[in-house]
Amino acid sequence: MTSSTPALNEKPSHLMSELDLKAAETVKETVDGTSTSSFEDHVISWEGYKDDPLPEKIHGHFIRNFRFQIFSLYRRLFSVVFITNMAVFIAYCVKGVNSKSLGQTVVANLFVAILMRQEYVINTWFAVCCAVPNTWPLWIRRILARVYAIGGFHSGCGVSGTVWLILFVAQATREFVQKQEITVPTLVVSYIILALLLGMITLAHPKLRARHHDTFEVTHRFAGWTAVALVWAQVVLLINDYREPGQTLGTSVVRSPPFWLVLILTSSIILPWLRLRKVPVQAEVLSDHAVRLYFDYVDTQPGHYTRMSFDPLFEWHSFATISMPGKKGYSAIISRAGDWTSKHIADPPKEIWIRGVPCYGVVRVVPMFRRVLLVATGSGIAPLAPVVFAQRVPMQLLWTAPTVRKTFGDKLVDSLLEASPSALIYDTRVHGKPDMVKLTYRVAREFNAEAVVIISNQRLTEKVVYGMMSRGVPAFGAIWDS
Repeated sequence: MTSSTPALNEKPSHLMSELDLKAAETVKETVDGTSTSSFEDHVISWEGYKDDPLPEKIHGHFIRNFRFQIFSLYRRLFSVVFITNMAVFIAYCVKGVNSKSLGQTVVANLFVAILMRQEYVINTWFAVCCAVPNTWPLWIRRILARVYAIGGFHSGCGVSGTVWLILFVAQATREFVQKQEITVPTLVVSYIILALLLGMITLAHPKLRARHHDTFEVTHRFAGWTAVALVWAQVVLLINDYREPGQTLGTSVVRSPPFWLVLILTSSIILPWLRLRKVPVQAEVLSDHAVRLYFDYVDTQPGHYTRMSFDPLFEWHSFATISMPGKKGYSAIISRAGDWTSKHIADPPKEIWIRGVPCYGVVRVVPMFRRVLLVATGSGIAPLAPVVFAQRVPMQLLWTAPTVRKTFGDKLVDSLLEASPSALIYDTRVHGKPDMVKLTYRVAREFNAEAVVIISNQRLTEKVVYGMMSRGVPAFGAIWDS
């Protein structure tokens, strides 16, 4: 299926390939009782989309902005965690509590914060939430599909744990001054941990994180490791401070819940590094803008991404995996986006470091819906490509980019068109910058899409997701912390 627009798929509109003819033979299918036309009945096109009037947004201005922008699911999860912690915090302040109990609460929050970043935990969340059949009510699937917002638990527990640590340090200082259980080593270690956590939280703010990403990454890693090591010391010291007379330190430690929590969270941090390895890679330079890397050390699934590095201690970069049905291994596309990517496009690597296991991202939610519009801009096609190849549900691809064949090569473009003959490719070099909200809405309406999944830069992703959600169309795109 192709549009009548000449530039679409970069071939004349009056020509039809065998793939187009094959697509033309598809029969009508019904979704929720709504008949959707086949190629013979209807050709999806973006021509004239700018003249389409967009429907009115649902809800009032305040409720709409509050629901879809200000109070996103990520922030709701953060708020639930933080408010619950603060309720307990106030109760503790009112009735009074010793440093031992406060220390346990600090460790519990840090435990959840760290585990919510563990690859196996993230994959489990996605596996459970995405296991629901697409016959379930849309409102349930729409909520579960935002599983990529679970970072709200991470940040909520991280911030809450730091607030608890402030109270712990204040109470421990008071007990020390009053010559109670707390000793100097416990107090000193606690102050250092607090300083580290405050620094990590400050640099993790979205604006600072985006502006100084390399600094954020290094600080988060090394300050985090240092903090965990000091938490071990703090837990043992605190247990020793409150140890009952006649009980050995070893017995007190193994009977203490914080000890086991710290043991588990430490193991969760170490585990991905135990799977650190340097793997061979075959590089295919697509253009001066992109290179495609091929790996065979593991098979991946649609929605997976892997972490790659040339300097494992200091920097890591995540890339979507492109798996082909029936073929071993996967590929990844690196597009020019800075010094790191430019360097390795100009001088493709022969080996690269890989850490941990492939992890799921937002694209994993596609099979939860019966008909899906996939929207990609530029190199955002890479995460969506394996979904197109898998064809698990009826889908329509909309890809906007300049000169896709010149930038990404005939091999990728042809494989996408083979898997999805109806794909719409909007050449921005020929037709200019599109109005992505109008264009997406037009195609979603004509395809009768139940949901939209978009992969683009953060600003455009947020704009399109809001533009769809505010008009009643479920839309999903990666957030800054997904």
